[in-house]
Amino acid sequence: GGGGGAQSSSAPNEPVKINFLSLAWQKESVAANKQLVDEWNKANPNIQVTYVQGSWDNVNDQLVTQFAGGTAPDVIHNDSPALSGFASDGYLLDLKDKLPAELKSDIPQPAWDTVTFDDGKGQQGVYGVPFLQESQVIIANKKLLDASGARVPTPDNPWTWDEFSAAAKKMTKGGNFGVAWPMKSPVNKTLNLALNFGGTFFQTADGKTTVKVGPEEREVLQRIHDQLYKDKSADPAALGQGTADPLPAFYKGKFALLPAGVYLRQQVAEQAPEGFDWVTLPAPKGTSAQQGAVSQTLSIAQDSKHADEAMKFIAFFLNGANQAKLAKGDWLLPTSQAAAADPAMTTKENGWDVATASAKNLVVAPFLKVNGFDEWKTKVATPTLQEYFANKITIDQAASKLVEDGNKVLERYQR
Repeated sequence: GGGGGAQSSSAPNEPVKINFLSLAWQKESVAANKQLVDEWNKANPNIQVTYVQGSWDNVNDQLVTQFAGGTAPDVIHNDSPALSGFASDGYLLDLKDKLPAELKSDIPQPAWDTVTFDDGKGQQGVYGVPFLQESQVIIANKKLLDASGARVPTPDNPWTWDEFSAAAKKMTKGGNFGVAWPMKSPVNKTLNLALNFGGTFFQTADGKTTVKVGPEEREVLQRIHDQLYKDKSADPAALGQGTADPLPAFYKGKFALLPAGVYLRQQVAEQAPEGFDWVTLPAPKGTSAQQGAVSQTLSIAQDSKHADEAMKFIAFFLNGANQAKLAKGDWLLPTSQAAAADPAMTTKENGWDVATASAKNLVVAPFLKVNGFDEWKTKVATPTLQEYFANKITIDQAASKLVEDGNKVLERYQR
């Protein structure tokens, strides 16, 4: 650690050079990123930014190596859960006192909460600027929704989970189903929705974090399981599938409702057959409509020689107008309030109005602050929830696996 914002070592007339590691991968998104970098470079001859293409698949391993070797990029694109470890290892600059007032006030506090971590010495720091978020919505076949006579939910008046289950039951007929739950990767989806009932899955007492699966945590798990096995309104064919895998069956009307991340709208908009009419509905609500939030972030390396210039670039890159472009390119939600008010983000076309409105329900997910969460998710939660949703184990068995095997994992992170 050390020298964040050290004096520039370049000769007086030479431009400052900054490397920007971007993880954008969708065509529209990469284009938007590169366009903004070009725009910046034209307007700022003294601060030249180089766009470096990275990949979500290996970014954290790559960064570990670069941080250790002192070759990390100045500006780093990542997601909020990854920042926690890098912050406590001293690899990222605390931006708390560097954020321009306009940027700070444009992004609401719940989004800043996703990037606020302990620096390893008991102080809270801000280790990235959160700019894109994902929420869960329901993508619906409009014809089947209308035919069912179910009330159409709105962001101000979403379905309760009971209404959602009743609607799915109404839409189950003639060999077709009301809903599809692709559960190949069940953890993020179910944990983020579990906050609907206050389910946090972890608790901390006397500085020790343990796994918790009580009534609040079981609600969403049990309701999805009921749709599969009690109501039989959920399509069993989707169970082992990844997020986008059920789309061909969706277009054929095999099921009416597909709970998914907002970004899936892009594939539907691009691939749905001619004449297929679809709408975006808000996710259901329990005792609240809260969902867990993960943010995409831009951070500055602690060792950057040009931290102040890097911050100027970030402030430009993530201003309201530019966040609207980035969100549009990625089909995600901007954190910027100015961006969220942009007509591009509030149009009914492709469900942007409903998607953007869902951002107000996003809160920092407690599990993303847990040391060892990733290993718990991979080794314990994923296989256990897969077995539960496949009806191979009961909810009690699932709960005790999540807790007992989970605490063994967490133990190793708390010594």
